Amino acid sequence: MIEKVSSFLNEFKFEDIPKVAIDNSLRSFVDLIGVAASATQTDLSKIIRKHCKNFYAPNPNQGISSSIWFDGSNVNVLGATLANSMTIDSLDAHDGQKLTKGHVGCGLIPSIIACMEAEKNYCSKDLLRNLVIGYEIGTRAGISLHESSKDYHTSGAWISIACAGIVSRILELNKNQIREAFGIAEFYGPRSQMMRCIDYPTMVKDGSGWGAMSGVNAAYLAKEGFSGSPAITVEDESLSYIWSDLGSKWYTNEQYLKLYPVCRWAQPALEACLFLKRKHNIDVNNIESITINTFHEAKRLDNKYPENTEQAQYSLPYPVAIALIFERLSAQEVSEKFFKNKEVINLTEKILVCESDKYNKAFPKNRYADAVIKLKNGNEFKSKPTEAKGDPENPLLMRDIKNKFEDLTFNLLGKDRSERLFKKIIELDYSSDFKEVLELIIGSVDKKSF
Repeated sequence: MIEKVSSFLNEFKFEDIPKVAIDNSLRSFVDLIGVAASATQTDLSKIIRKHCKNFYAPNPNQGISSSIWFDGSNVNVLGATLANSMTIDSLDAHDGQKLTKGHVGCGLIPSIIACMEAEKNYCSKDLLRNLVIGYEIGTRAGISLHESSKDYHTSGAWISIACAGIVSRILELNKNQIREAFGIAEFYGPRSQMMRCIDYPTMVKDGSGWGAMSGVNAAYLAKEGFSGSPAITVEDESLSYIWSDLGSKWYTNEQYLKLYPVCRWAQPALEACLFLKRKHNIDVNNIESITINTFHEAKRLDNKYPENTEQAQYSLPYPVAIALIFERLSAQEVSEKFFKNKEVINLTEKILVCESDKYNKAFPKNRYADAVIKLKNGNEFKSKPTEAKGDPENPLLMRDIKNKFEDLTFNLLGKDRSERLFKKIIELDYSSDFKEVLELIIGSVDKKSF
């Protein structure tokens, strides 16, 4: 498949991409930028941005640099990729794809923008093409790795492939160089184990930043003649069926968007509980117990008492309790402000998470949960098997995306800048340049607490 994949990268025309794929890539793009703005307030983002400014300064002899978003600082391409990808990853509200069990855009979009900015290419047509092609390569790379490895690796393990490919395209590498870039990216990409971070949530998160940086590194190394081993995820004949429909099947249309800044696996349970509360007008003070039935991976999110935002984002009982009590779950609710809330703790202690064989068999294509809420008066209400909103089969409406963007950005960017940024991205015209979008992303935000 290496010939097909490299040809797709170099030769597939923008005009041949379906408009729906372009539109969906822009939905993911604007959603992710909103997440990035809000995520600058996390400790993870503050640490990684400081780190990149200290250790990834631009080379003054080259005269090129890239920007750390919503910070106003210039670093080199690798530093911008790492800082922006890890900032997004620090607030688990960005898009994803079910079969990859991970997130394409988180590492891909920072890689594209960092490299295009460094190369001084502000062509929106190129940006949009790179977005869609990157989603197509990234999704297939994720599926391929899951098919070829028994261990469950983070998004960083396979997003390196997509970033290597799309940066190779931006740098106009030939097919031989692209093959080497894939090989370098796969060999050096972080094979981090996802469930370790689920069981022990920390700032390492989904590995997206390190994977993206590995991929960008790989493309620049390949440009200089560095060689790599053939990438199994692309070249293994047993995986060719995953790549054979490049240019005809569009995985860009199969990305999901999240309503809430917590692990996607927790959101079906959250939706099921909210449905029951609203349908039966349940007062949370009258709840005796809540039983959640879900799949194994979601059950592993059973941290009832988070002490930091990473633990809160990789919890199931905590966001369910928050949503039931406050009827909302945004960036503020996964911060320390709510960790000691007695009402939240009291309700969290009433939540029991159970594993369902039926839901295990449906995963990852479908992520189901159901909820049983028992009241103190003996009444009991049970939901149907529920999936989270925002899946391709049940997409968010544009007003939902806009409301989420505003919720994440208004306090930090101000109403005017937030509205202009949203409008500029959604209405990005492929005949124009995206310099105005970039300028709105680069400028620093108000120094407010998360």
